[in-house]
Amino acid sequence: MIVDDHKLFAEAVRTALERWDMDVVGLASTAEEAGRLVETLRPDVALVDIGLPDEDGLSLAECLAKRLPDLKVIVVTASSSPRWVNETMRRGLHGFLTKDTPVAQLADSVRAAVDGRVLINQGLARAAAGNVGPQEQHAALLAEQLTDRERQVLALLAQGNSGKQIAAELAMSPNTVRTHVQAILSKLQVHSRLEAAAFGVRHGIVTPPRREP
Repeated sequence: MIVDDHKLFAEAVRTALERWDMDVVGLASTAEEAGRLVETLRPDVALVDIGLPDEDGLSLAECLAKRLPDLKVIVVTASSSPRWVNETMRRGLHGFLTKDTPVAQLADSVRAAVDGRVLINQGLARAAAGNVGPQEQHAALLAEQLTDRERQVLALLAQGNSGKQIAAELAMSPNTVRTHVQAILSKLQVHSRLEAAAFGVRHGIVTPPRREP
């Protein structure tokens, strides 16, 4: 589902995603409409713009994610402000994309969210690093708390692997992976896999994933 008050943009995104064999089940131009439609349509992913006419898009996105725990919410906005990037991660949402994102990357991001993977935009993660406030001073101390195994899990998260893929890669059960992920979130004082992966990349705890040319 696409939530955006710019109807031409929303229609263009729908057309583009449908060409990538995705079903766009609905469009909403206000937070009120989105709240109503999401209960009926039960989409797998919601692309939510920040600048809605009746409510802050980030607050709506957080609300939708809490109401439907299986719903993956990706923020899509014209602004690449580090403030919005940090807010997206802090609220435990599943991604942050700017409206100039290429269609192929947008489609990859939707698939990544459905698979439970984290897709990190390195440029935005680095930009957000300048706005993290006092916690930045404690990053090294927080990172030192991670065990070697937790660092391995974090590295695989940053590379975009799902929980099942991490379990297979490290020869452990999915439950054990979840335990490690929860420990990582607690030790790094972050709220989501996305925020943990971004933290790991921008502080050099893990190697940034390589992008295919």
